Amino acid sequence: MTVDAHHHVWDLSVRDQDWIPQHSPIRRTFTVADLGPEARAAGVDRTVLVQTVTVAEETPELLALADAHGLVAGVVGWTDLTRPDIADELARLRALPGGARLKGIRHQLQGEPDPEWLLRPDVLRGLTAVAEAGLVYDLVVLPHQLPACAKAAARLPRLTFVLDHLGKPPIASGALDPWAADLRALAALPNTVAKLSGLVTEADPAAWTLDDLRPYADTALEAFGPGRLMFGSDWPVCTLAAPYGDVMEAARQLLAALGESERTQILEGTATRVYRL
Repeated sequence: MTVDAHHHVWDLSVRDQDWIPQHSPIRRTFTVADLGPEARAAGVDRTVLVQTVTVAEETPELLALADAHGLVAGVVGWTDLTRPDIADELARLRALPGGARLKGIRHQLQGEPDPEWLLRPDVLRGLTAVAEAGLVYDLVVLPHQLPACAKAAARLPRLTFVLDHLGKPPIASGALDPWAADLRALAALPNTVAKLSGLVTEADPAAWTLDDLRPYADTALEAFGPGRLMFGSDWPVCTLAAPYGDVMEAARQLLAALGESERTQILEGTATRVYRL
């Protein structure tokens, strides 16, 4: 069995996704029903649905979708970490239909102009509440924000931080450093995990190869080890560079040299444990 630890859905008739360019092929509605056949054809039987916008109404909607679709085993939602009643709000979300499937919180940190936004006192207070609620915190960041992620993880050892898309390394350019050094510094903290996800769109979407991805996947494997690495498709964003099945096959090829138990950890075990699926 395989867990897809990172995908999205959105309905443009409900709200706009203003981060999607006007003429992009993914500027349309994507549903769990659209994903289901593709995921199951690729051998995926459980997924983690991740937020896309900083809108409070989205998280209850995602929880309701998870409640209605057996494929979705977990949700990473959004709420304002700086609100004074953050602990009460997390409890409210978990009491909603599908609330038992709330497994983590995420914020569009990559869009914050302050590279040390995570270290603000009000944000640290909110992250503490996330930990106390038994949830994890997903990090969607750009490479220059990785040092602040490591500082936050060091300050909050009871909170598990999950790095989405390996921190968006500069695959298209072929550069490894300083991304690799900063990734290793983050991985040196035991309360950090990373997703082998989003790589095809960080490469050249029209001409990527496995050889383009391999140095970055290998760096993450060395830094985190299979027990702290998980697979995610980043569907439907990944379709800008490859169909779902090709992304799944690329991951399997990148992991082919590992032993069966190590591959199983990345493709199922890590996500199941970290997100308590």
